[in-house]
Amino acid sequence: MSVNEDLRQHADIILQNGVVYTVDQRRSLAEAVAVAGGDIIYVGSNSGAAGLTGPQTEVIDLGGKMLLPGFIDSHAHASATINEDDSVILDGLDSAAAYVSAVKEFAAAHPDLSVIYGHGWRNEAFAPEGPLKEALDAVVWNRPVSLMSNDGHSIWVNSRALEMAGVTRHTPCPAGGLIEMNPMTGEPAGTVRETARDLIQNVLPPYTVEQIKTGIRDFLREAARVGITSVHDPLLLLPDSGGQLNGFGSARNSVAAYQNLAANGELTCRVRGTILTDPTRGDLQVPALAAACAAQKHPLFRINGAKVFVDGVVEGGTAYLQKPYAHKPDFRGEPLWEQDRLNALCRAADRLNLQIHIHAIGDAAVKMALEALEYARAHNGPRDSRHLITHLQIVDYGDIPRFARLGVVGVPQPFWHVKGAFFREIEVKFLGIERAEKEYPMKSFLDAGVTLASASDYPVQVPSPPLVGIMRGVLRRQAGETDPDEILGSSERMTPADMLASFTISGAYANGIEDETGSIEVGKKADLVVLEKNLFDIPAEQIGAVPVLMTLFEGRTVYRDPAI
Repeated sequence: MSVNEDLRQHADIILQNGVVYTVDQRRSLAEAVAVAGGDIIYVGSNSGAAGLTGPQTEVIDLGGKMLLPGFIDSHAHASATINEDDSVILDGLDSAAAYVSAVKEFAAAHPDLSVIYGHGWRNEAFAPEGPLKEALDAVVWNRPVSLMSNDGHSIWVNSRALEMAGVTRHTPCPAGGLIEMNPMTGEPAGTVRETARDLIQNVLPPYTVEQIKTGIRDFLREAARVGITSVHDPLLLLPDSGGQLNGFGSARNSVAAYQNLAANGELTCRVRGTILTDPTRGDLQVPALAAACAAQKHPLFRINGAKVFVDGVVEGGTAYLQKPYAHKPDFRGEPLWEQDRLNALCRAADRLNLQIHIHAIGDAAVKMALEALEYARAHNGPRDSRHLITHLQIVDYGDIPRFARLGVVGVPQPFWHVKGAFFREIEVKFLGIERAEKEYPMKSFLDAGVTLASASDYPVQVPSPPLVGIMRGVLRRQAGETDPDEILGSSERMTPADMLASFTISGAYANGIEDETGSIEVGKKADLVVLEKNLFDIPAEQIGAVPVLMTLFEGRTVYRDPAI
């Protein structure tokens, strides 16, 4: 039981008669929580909370339901949420014909848009070389079309987009990129991957501030519905960003959109972010990054540092591996950075106390990231840096202790820690069965003393309720699957308590906000989520389907189910 002695006052809200799992250091339980002025002022028994009841206090009887800290998604591209009026939404479709039909319908309904942007096509719906421009030309020939793959690492474009960018068979491909060529014509086929996307995306006009704001509002509504109260957006761009942007030039107005929403009091979720870095500029870009971080003063929107893509993705053949791909025995991918430049960037950013958020899919990319962070530590000395490495799909298990030694936080996406059609059709084919079976270690990191802050990588993962991520982290298989061979590494299974911590207090630690949120403790912000059931009293297979009944952000109800 605890109460702030300086705040003995009437509560605005009391939530009582519940299973309050605080996720504090002792992972203690309580019955009731009292909130005033957006802060938690009491955690303890029902009787203790009763003394804080006043004439204006809203008392909510939880009736045995579970109360948790608000969830934290430590890697979600919230600003990539583009409203269906501004972008073709391909998520949920599963064939080339369906994608093309959606593009045709969207283009007809939006004749005013100068560019047809879209997102969500899946690599496995096509041959390894990706989709072709001719399919898009048949439905849109007079406007550029640029459709991002669901993993965010390839675009499918029509001939008009290639023409506007001046991309032909003679165009040099930038390091770390790939322009798929049609073997019959020798011309660009229509799929462009990784850094080569900048040739097109940097030419097309970006989404406007208003378009991005509209999308973020959509994200915020969904976040509240699934209990998310804090998020790390790991791919922000400055308005004057140019050069190698890894294909995300359309997002150049993302910071301005967040600034506007924060100033207008529209953020119903705490946002921390990092700015994408250019591998061709190395440490020269660090002063501008530091200035951008210092400029953000709003408590709900802060920029913590730099985002780095070391490699691409397995399904695009662009992840950087220590051993060759199974389907390309003479190729193991290429890094997007030279090691010396990555070292210099990390050293300069770390020296200015900036956080570094690194995308690393392949084991060679993970090793490069660790080398750079160790280089920074050796030159700057140890500090509480909380640098992040995300995805961690293929990992040299011998490198895991280095995370703990360097204080690097792992940011996994447990939604992906299962088998299924994608595993069989892409990952086994590209990696071979032995490597595929060892994908996405998680418990090994935890056992080595590494802090794990879970995430969704939204919109790569859609939908992305944290409860589904928690369930899959525990099961390491799809819900309802009974075949033991469908478990992805049974030794990597997590406990429900550890998964909850990864989406709450560990996420807060990863984002430097553990004094504000991440656990239910007196003095912290009242970021809270009410669940219909106690997660510790039900089979793990049911966790993902437990309804969120209520979400509070800094004491304000941002989502409420009629059932409570």
